[in-house]
Amino acid sequence: MPAISSQLRPFLEHLEIEKGRSLLTVRNYDFYIKRFIDWAKDPDTEEITASMIHNYRLYLNRLETKDDQTTLKKSTQNYHLIALRSFLKFLAKRDIKSLSPEKIELAKQGSRDVAFLESTDLQRLLEAPEKSDNSPLVKARDKAILELFFSTGMRVSELASLKITSINLERDEFTVRGKGDKTRVAFVSHQARAALKYYLGLREDTAPSMFVRHDRAKSGVKDVGPLTPRSIERLVHYYAAAAGIPKKVSPHTLRHSFATDLLINGADLRSVQAMLGHSSITTTQIYTHVTNQQLREVHKAFHGKTIDNDDK
Repeated sequence: MPAISSQLRPFLEHLEIEKGRSLLTVRNYDFYIKRFIDWAKDPDTEEITASMIHNYRLYLNRLETKDDQTTLKKSTQNYHLIALRSFLKFLAKRDIKSLSPEKIELAKQGSRDVAFLESTDLQRLLEAPEKSDNSPLVKARDKAILELFFSTGMRVSELASLKITSINLERDEFTVRGKGDKTRVAFVSHQARAALKYYLGLREDTAPSMFVRHDRAKSGVKDVGPLTPRSIERLVHYYAAAAGIPKKVSPHTLRHSFATDLLINGADLRSVQAMLGHSSITTTQIYTHVTNQQLREVHKAFHGKTIDNDDK
């Protein structure tokens, strides 16, 4: 039987070509499978057993990160196991003898807290760029970024990859290409459209990217590069601090705020799932804290009215 390492390259090519996974996903799976190979000392595929997987899970659960000596999060452990399960499915389809993929169970995770901004904090954040000491062009860019995040619920990687031609400001909607190369429709609010039009009207460079680095543009460079996801994360952190918001705020906080705002105002969970680009409704159910609050208010408003009236 072949060693695991001999099947890694065909597996990664299968992910990229047949499954259509992004190059980032392929690189991540490569890292996860190589970690297992190193730990297990590259056994033959038929030597993978349930007992081996049990011991590997113990290893992952006790593994300390290099940065701060904390153990891996349950979600990170599950990424390793999901990659390994996908690899075993690949082996099974090729009739290569190994452990059944169904034998791998994911680690149970506790309930996930969803960080979102209350309306007052959100308003202060959206106004923060205009109150900063940055140049008018940078103020306009950053205002447009924050408004677009809240208008669409986009992931930071999706926003960073936008081109000027991506958004039709006459129709107030555009197509987003998200995880797994899946597409969805995103809608632009009046506030976001106004901010984008104002920002683009100030631009003098010829770069195709929607959001670019204007520190280079000021020096006369016309072909400026796009903002990276990390740069966008930093500017969100910066404006949250400038607005006096005590909690840690990230682009994902604005994504959560987008979803929470929709649900509070009556949107159903399935619609929010579609607008966030979640492949499963299970992922969207992290927002049930909102729907539960709505149910509580309905219960308070309507439950027991008949009994109360009978008592009068």
